[in-house]
Amino acid sequence: MIKILANDGIHEDGLSLLEEAGYQVDTKKIPQEELPRHVAPYDVIIVRSATKVTKEIIDACPNLKIIARGGVGLDNIDVDYAREKNIMVMNTPASSSQAVAELTFAHMFTLARHLHHANRALPVRGTTDFKNLKNTYSDGVQLRGKTLGILGFGRIGREVARIGVALGMHVMPVDLVVDEVEIDINVYNSSDVSLSVRVRTCEMEDMLAKSDFITLHVPFSGGRALISYDEIAKMKDGVFLINAARGGAVDEQALLDSLKSGKVAGAGLDVFDDEPKPKKELMEHPKISLTPHIGASTQEAQGLIGLELADRILAFFGDDK
Repeated sequence: MIKILANDGIHEDGLSLLEEAGYQVDTKKIPQEELPRHVAPYDVIIVRSATKVTKEIIDACPNLKIIARGGVGLDNIDVDYAREKNIMVMNTPASSSQAVAELTFAHMFTLARHLHHANRALPVRGTTDFKNLKNTYSDGVQLRGKTLGILGFGRIGREVARIGVALGMHVMPVDLVVDEVEIDINVYNSSDVSLSVRVRTCEMEDMLAKSDFITLHVPFSGGRALISYDEIAKMKDGVFLINAARGGAVDEQALLDSLKSGKVAGAGLDVFDDEPKPKKELMEHPKISLTPHIGASTQEAQGLIGLELADRILAFFGDDK
């Protein structure tokens, strides 16, 4: 029997497929420090972002054939060592693209209309100072007509571009590999209305200089931040910066300093350097819209992720149970 440890859980749709095939799937969470003592029986380990699959864990699991990540990145898996051991490493890059893109725009709308400020202030002062709060939060901006810089033009970046184009934004993507993409905009529940737009990538410096909003959608596994002091200095004054990619892709100290100076008007952060204990200064900053790494965490995305993982695991083992 194939034994699977889904240490960060798996959606019930994917779980049902695997169990119907006769696989044993354990979903009880094993703490990170205890994993080496408990993984030996498993053929497959499924994780999301919480569990790290290290060399120690791989060595403690002699039957291991697949390490699967329910999500986009693989930074919490020792991919090189796994492949040295002929272990298949897989993720689900397509399943969560829409969810991450929508969260990106949730942060943009929040920042553009001061929703994070208003939601903090109204419960405290709404019954006594409503008029002043209305005046304070009445200088928001609209996204239509603004320039949207997208760093990384893979699946998620393209979903962001699709929404941006539909909203009437001027889209400026940057990518080291992609030159041009055809973006299809289909009206929901209609087979008669669709639009196709050809979007070309641009140079990084041009994007930095012209964008009103900049969002990151690139893999990042450490090293120098992709957005730091030098890059921020080249941006428009009053730019909004969104990071729903990876913690560390934006230099957090550079961001804090730029928020203080006013160079950056606001930031939306779903990921952080020190998860699960991000910097207190970020958590309490009035110009930052915050979410706790939930980019792919919608019901729809998790269902698709579970099904994609199950399908790929079943295909790998075939009839072997």
